[in-house]
Amino acid sequence: MALVRAEHKDGIAILKLNKGVINALDLQFLDELGDSVCRARDDSDVHGIVLTGSNSKFFSMGFDIPQLLGFTRKNLEVFYRTFNRVCMDLYTLSKPTVAAITGHAVAGGCILALCCDYRFIAEGKTLMGLNEIRLGLPVPYPGECILRQVVGERYAREIMYTGEFYRPEKSFRLGLVDRVLPVKKVLSMSINKAESIGVLSYEAFGMIKHNRVEAVEAQIRKHLTQRQKFYLDCWFSEKAHELLTEMAKKF
Repeated sequence: MALVRAEHKDGIAILKLNKGVINALDLQFLDELGDSVCRARDDSDVHGIVLTGSNSKFFSMGFDIPQLLGFTRKNLEVFYRTFNRVCMDLYTLSKPTVAAITGHAVAGGCILALCCDYRFIAEGKTLMGLNEIRLGLPVPYPGECILRQVVGERYAREIMYTGEFYRPEKSFRLGLVDRVLPVKKVLSMSINKAESIGVLSYEAFGMIKHNRVEAVEAQIRKHLTQRQKFYLDCWFSEKAHELLTEMAKKF
């Protein structure tokens, strides 16, 4: 079974996260997602991407903590580098990207959504947020930098310092999402958004997108090696291990 199902409609690649109910991220899942993003990037018939979950409960719960807790530092480093690479590939993609969020998008799942140009979320109780601080971890550095660009310093501080999850209307006020929609309209409106931009000049959009992301991309790449080491140090600390073990029970 494909962990990422790729469908196509009107020149838009719809990438559906398809790893059980919670779409927890592991290495195989990230490899498939990265390959899907690269194929869409290189396909001249694809003019945009919509990233969504295959169910209405979870976009993604983030890292597969129960599995990752059993990793050696070397194996976790491979996973973490892969996550950051996929995030950067999605963030810098020279085609319009929309996250269609019909279920909870938290932690690493929230970061994947932030890497898209737009985020449309289902109304109701759908949650977004970055709870890393409550697990004894920093927010992954690419996610932190992109969050600051998307919502601004003031709201980024609140989101990262508190580790809270937010319902759609609060997510909208914070700038985490661009639209709050009935769940049945999220995917179709996301496709329409990607299509409406994708039919415009590819070259012009590519340069506009490059100009928007290049400073953040340069900052991330300059410091990423050091920040990745610090993240791994935190992961293998006694405090984080205790908190992550408790969180693993919720999967």
